[in-house]
Amino acid sequence: MLIVLILFPLLAAALSYALPWYQGRSWVLAVSGAVHLLLSLWLVIPSPVPLGPWLGLDALSRLVLVVTSLLYSGCALYAVGYLNLRRDRGNRVIIPCLLVFLAAMTLAISARHLGLLWMAVEATTIASAPLIYYNRNRLSIEATWKYLLLCSVGIGLAMLGMLFVAYAALVGGSTPVSLQFDTLLAGAAGLSRPWLHAGFVFLLVGFGTKMGLAPLHTWKPDAYGEAPGMVGALLAGGLTSVAFLAILRAVQLMNAAGDGAMARQALLGMGLLSLLLAAIFMVRQPDIKRLLAYSSVEHMGILAIGVGLGGVATFGAMLHLVNNALTKGCLFLSAGNIQRAYASKKLSEVHGAMATLPLSGSLFLGGFLAITGSPPFGPFMSEFTILRGAFGSGHTLIGLVMLLLLAMVFIGMGATALGATQGEAVKLDTKFKDNFLLVAAPLFFLLLVLLLGVYLPAPLQTALKDAAALLEVKP
Repeated sequence: MLIVLILFPLLAAALSYALPWYQGRSWVLAVSGAVHLLLSLWLVIPSPVPLGPWLGLDALSRLVLVVTSLLYSGCALYAVGYLNLRRDRGNRVIIPCLLVFLAAMTLAISARHLGLLWMAVEATTIASAPLIYYNRNRLSIEATWKYLLLCSVGIGLAMLGMLFVAYAALVGGSTPVSLQFDTLLAGAAGLSRPWLHAGFVFLLVGFGTKMGLAPLHTWKPDAYGEAPGMVGALLAGGLTSVAFLAILRAVQLMNAAGDGAMARQALLGMGLLSLLLAAIFMVRQPDIKRLLAYSSVEHMGILAIGVGLGGVATFGAMLHLVNNALTKGCLFLSAGNIQRAYASKKLSEVHGAMATLPLSGSLFLGGFLAITGSPPFGPFMSEFTILRGAFGSGHTLIGLVMLLLLAMVFIGMGATALGATQGEAVKLDTKFKDNFLLVAAPLFFLLLVLLLGVYLPAPLQTALKDAAALLEVKP
């Protein structure tokens, strides 16, 4: 069934490309997203998938799979309404690319071999490049090339990291040398420390580029700013979660080898730097979609800090992964509606969105409150848990710095978000209006985030604890 889960989107991609009916192609995407989510839940909930030499689902990958599939299914439903408004651009390319992108993310999530993981992450880059270029203008082609160049360099560095890990096994006496993840974990105590450390650094930098950790984040503002809203949501909530999972595999390996302290320190450093740079660039940010890009950098930093702190903060990071993906889905989709209505994403031209587009404007404002950690939304609980872990484990300075930077983010992001949503209604030149297909998914995501802020279902608590436990294993 796991192989079916990977191959199904590829078959749907071939069907959508061959289908001559424009609206039919859009519904193939929506139905495929829903089927993928149902299959994912069927694989995860009744009984765990056994771990094989190439494919398998452990607690970490089960969590990322469900979150990614849930986000994708909502974006696929949104795409039906969005692409109906963009008939001038066509959908014969974007829909197959979206489905291939889903297959590549699923393969990366379920990979139990580092080489297969690397190949799947690289496939996400290839499949998502045409999605960023969808608007076909000067800025989108510039953003696409920057995305391709930087992420290709990053994935190349990740390959070097894997080679160093393999050499660490060779020097340590492993015969035969294998990049199969469970084999590496079992023999982690015998790995050559210098080569393992070098491998971890390259894996962190390489996959950190895909994740968007500072200072490796420079592709994000352009790519998120020029891509359609649904593509931005998939990049910010889906692809970053997959890249984070790849980094967590390296952290697992370091923990098993007894070098978890080094891995945690590296994550703390990059996490705090991401938070700092995001806070600086959010101040007086005039572009609402670039604002969301820097928000993504911020929350990748929060995830890194949570895992770097360890203990209860790791549980908070796992919860924050869920909250971030869903909230980014709400923000990007509602921002896409606002941009479409105003034919602009600049604050100088976008104002009064709540009065002009009551649903999309309200969803964007609600998403802003959620992503900045305002109660009673889910990110407040996950960020509070991470801060509790910081202060409870004696990292008082880190906790205080986090609080200061989060306050800066709230003020900087608030100036743009409130400026865009508040004010009197504007008479628009476009005929765009809110409709069910364009607001159902962001509304659903925001309601889920609100639910996670007031109630954490027992199955989700168990899934989060199991995922966190994999990162707390001592040699």
